[in-house]
Amino acid sequence: MRLGRLTALATLIGTLCALPVASVLVNLFAEGTPGVWGHLAQTVLPEYAANTFWLLIGVGIGVVTVGVTTAWLTTMHEFPGRRVFEWSLILPLAMPAYVIAFVYTDFLQFVGPVQTSLRDVTGWSKEDYWFPDVRSLGGAIAMFILVLYPYVYLLARAAFLERSVSLLEAGRILGLGSMGSFFRVALPLARPAVAAGAALALMETIADFGAVAYFGVPTFTTGIYQAWFSMGDRVVSAQLSAALLGFVLLVLFLERLSRGRKRYHETSQRTRPPSRQRLARAWAAAATVTCAIPLVLGFLLPGGLLLDMAINEGDAQFGLRFVQLVLNSVTLAAITSALLVALAVLMAYNARLYPGVFSLGLNRLVSLGYAVPGLVIAVGVLIPLAQFDNALDAWLRSSWGISTGLLLTGSLVALVFAYVVRFFSVGLQTVEASLIKVRPSMDDAARSLGCGPAESLLRIHVPIVARGLFTAGLLVFVDVMKELPATLVMRPFNFDTLATQVYTLAQDERLAEASTASLAIVAAGLVPLIAISRNIAKAHRVPPAELAPYGAAAEVAPR
Repeated sequence: MRLGRLTALATLIGTLCALPVASVLVNLFAEGTPGVWGHLAQTVLPEYAANTFWLLIGVGIGVVTVGVTTAWLTTMHEFPGRRVFEWSLILPLAMPAYVIAFVYTDFLQFVGPVQTSLRDVTGWSKEDYWFPDVRSLGGAIAMFILVLYPYVYLLARAAFLERSVSLLEAGRILGLGSMGSFFRVALPLARPAVAAGAALALMETIADFGAVAYFGVPTFTTGIYQAWFSMGDRVVSAQLSAALLGFVLLVLFLERLSRGRKRYHETSQRTRPPSRQRLARAWAAAATVTCAIPLVLGFLLPGGLLLDMAINEGDAQFGLRFVQLVLNSVTLAAITSALLVALAVLMAYNARLYPGVFSLGLNRLVSLGYAVPGLVIAVGVLIPLAQFDNALDAWLRSSWGISTGLLLTGSLVALVFAYVVRFFSVGLQTVEASLIKVRPSMDDAARSLGCGPAESLLRIHVPIVARGLFTAGLLVFVDVMKELPATLVMRPFNFDTLATQVYTLAQDERLAEASTASLAIVAAGLVPLIAISRNIAKAHRVPPAELAPYGAAAEVAPR
């Protein structure tokens, strides 16, 4: 595998992955159906922009507050349940936003158990009390916070653990208490990690379709779907996609701009993790409750409700139909994860053999898909594929009198391609992190033994990083199982997955029946998340602190 071949292959992969975004941008200034864009601009476009903006503000504040608070408590303090919370607080990531939206709608609606119990206890009727409507903009913000705060929690906790203990000790010498050390030392130093976690959560919020569509909150994603299916206007759909892409780029730009010229390098050699402080009884109880609330509301309660509904009612079509849904979902996820890991290995290996601006740029290019909503990628994939299919069909008709129809559009090939573009960054970053741990001397030894690049990759590098490759495939597998917008738009006719089944049943208000497929999606994400979170906890294990027993002399309460 010579330089030309491997680099050419990496260039081809990068070009294909950039094609969907490019096709969206190309249609930015094209002319669609006359009057449609003007009508949207005068009627619903301001509402799309306003709702998307307030979603970003609400979710951003919420995930930072919950994620940073729980990360600081589990990292720097000792309290009952801390060891469980440090790994279990990541579990809400297994709960897709559209699933938790369906669960809480059933739980909190007028005929649900909460309001029914309230009326039974008080004797009130519908006119006697007010109850917040979960199917609203505020409800959507709450749902996103509950399932997306782990992004901030994971990165903030890693940042707190990796910072030098001398910085916090210097703060204490200068008279800072626990709260002062947090706000004036630890939090400013963890700012890049917190901002990165918040940016991930906000991109997931922008990309969501199922939750906002079910809650009736018009955003750019719902507008794109309506323009494509209701109006049948691909140009307007692409233009709305470009506007949504602008929101994504704005989020990333503001995060980078907020750093300015600040640098966050570790200059001290004292890098041991700080010892945890044992909280006083009242503060310890408060810390336990604070960490328990997002875990209970984001995972335990909705998971228990799903399990109860699935056991007592469940999908009326449970049986061969449900088995087919599982097979469809697992097959798509398995094909995508295997293909994506193979492509990620090629891209990462090319950058390893031939480091430079070009290979680095290619790797960053294929990673852009994760910052692009699935619905935008679906539109970007369908536009060029439809043009290719129509051109091929027209040529064959005129030349041979044969009609091929739509070969790629609406096929599993197109759907897998959209998945690869969407989640390439997930696989590539994991593969790069594993491959970088292989010492360069291994490559030198392989060359001295007569192994070429391809043989070295297959016989040396792949066996060494096999665990990392498996982790990358597992992460992609879980993401594909949860993906809804691209699947909803691009799936072949009469081809459903667990995600589309949940959305279809929920749209028909058959929430109890949707619980079976929802539970299967959550279960698929549980095992890898538990394994990942426990590995992170072990990797950053804080040495046992010299903690005095509970007592007045040993108690530490935040100032």
